[in-house]
Amino acid sequence: MNDLHILSDQTIALPDAPYRARHFINGVAQDSADGRTSDRLSPSHGGVVSQAALGSEVETEAAIKAARAAFDDGRWSRLSGKARAAVLNRVADLIEANVEKLALIETLESGKPISQARGECGGAADLWRYAASLARTSHGDSHNTLGSDILAVVLKEPIGVVSIITPWNFPFWILSQKLPFALAAGCTCVVKPSEVTPSTTAMLAEMLVEAGLPAGVCDIVLGCGNPVGALMTTHPQVDMVTFTGSTAVGKMITKSAGDTLKKVALELGGKNPQVIFPNCDLEGAADAVTFGIYFNVGQCCNSSSRIIVHEDIADAFVARVVDLSRQVAFGNPLNPDTQVGAIVTPEHAAKIDAHVRAAVAAGSTVCLGGAPLIVPGLGPQFYQPTVIRNVTPDMAIARDEVFGPVLVVLTFRTLDQAIALTNDATYGLSAGIWCDDVHTCLEFSRRAQAGTVWTNTWMDGFPEVAFGGVKQSGQGREIGAYGFDEFLEVKSLVMRLGRTRAPWVKQA
Repeated sequence: MNDLHILSDQTIALPDAPYRARHFINGVAQDSADGRTSDRLSPSHGGVVSQAALGSEVETEAAIKAARAAFDDGRWSRLSGKARAAVLNRVADLIEANVEKLALIETLESGKPISQARGECGGAADLWRYAASLARTSHGDSHNTLGSDILAVVLKEPIGVVSIITPWNFPFWILSQKLPFALAAGCTCVVKPSEVTPSTTAMLAEMLVEAGLPAGVCDIVLGCGNPVGALMTTHPQVDMVTFTGSTAVGKMITKSAGDTLKKVALELGGKNPQVIFPNCDLEGAADAVTFGIYFNVGQCCNSSSRIIVHEDIADAFVARVVDLSRQVAFGNPLNPDTQVGAIVTPEHAAKIDAHVRAAVAAGSTVCLGGAPLIVPGLGPQFYQPTVIRNVTPDMAIARDEVFGPVLVVLTFRTLDQAIALTNDATYGLSAGIWCDDVHTCLEFSRRAQAGTVWTNTWMDGFPEVAFGGVKQSGQGREIGAYGFDEFLEVKSLVMRLGRTRAPWVKQA
């Protein structure tokens, strides 16, 4: 693969010492009671880049207790929307002031390019500001046409204590899709980041204190799914769980939360298609496909891991995607020009490679890549840009979430065939269509089973626009007004004016 664009040099130095991440419980940063820690090795550079406290039931119980007390005494939930918004806006300012620090540790822990980490962390500030605006503008409804003596009011109130469990692929962004909206609603929160990428969440704790968030309103426990995450999903003092991660874990959370009838919101996996018609901007579509499969090394729930291309243009279109793939800069994440970094763990890299080898064994053809990538001077956790053809819809590579830089190609003849292939999946997170005919775009958008449909673009997102999936891609929504409403309960208040109620008991 000598024709790939590989960058091995770096312009940013590694830190002198690992970052120390600690729990944040009732307003205080603290170590684990038993002193246990977990070291994170950089997937691209090797060596320990962070050392995090490793939590147990002790820290989780303490965090839930603190969040429960903070909610019940109203120190946050009973504040005005204006007061809550002021704190959230200060957090946004502090995020922007600390982008470089946040981005560096995220790059070192996740393996993503520093330029993308900067965009993720800096962009998250906008989520906090939008959530702040919702804190001020949230309102219920009134019904004044029920009779001259009746007034009914529908109130929106915070749901209570929320457990927030976030993944490793976009640790700061996904946290910011959840936490500020829960806080804007007046909830208190217990947060568990992935044990692989804990540090940006721990850094946020310092900003919350500086911004004036009351103690106990947001508590952070570092550690593994068992025991920390497990207790966060089953504890009777938790009112809601919001989780982003794999579909398998999402199903487990749904079952465990069911015993206490918690509300559960899930953002899970995807096998997202882009459908390519001949009458579109083919160059723009090819670039979007390339972006969609290699962004964050394909470790993205919205990755466009399969394309459905019209038979008439399939050969030429795939050839163009292969050509563009060779021009994408893979390599050292600490080089600002790098576009694709390292795979998050050796185990995940092996899983990606196993998917590819199984596809070849099933009869598929590798047009590009299909093997680990050697980046001079760096570790082994890189994978080549990979494009696979001769794929049938029943193959595992066409149905399973690979979560890596692996693109599969399917073809179609008619719109009905394209829609059938789009919907022939257990997932329903995102879908896209490239076509210059607005009627075709609208019909596809209406019939596609997906939480988001993009037309003539891919992965454009805005804080105002809700995000989430259907089928096994999840339930509930994040961001936007609909995502904000996930953290609210509706209460109906019916008031009779005066002594107008007719007696039910007929007295003698």
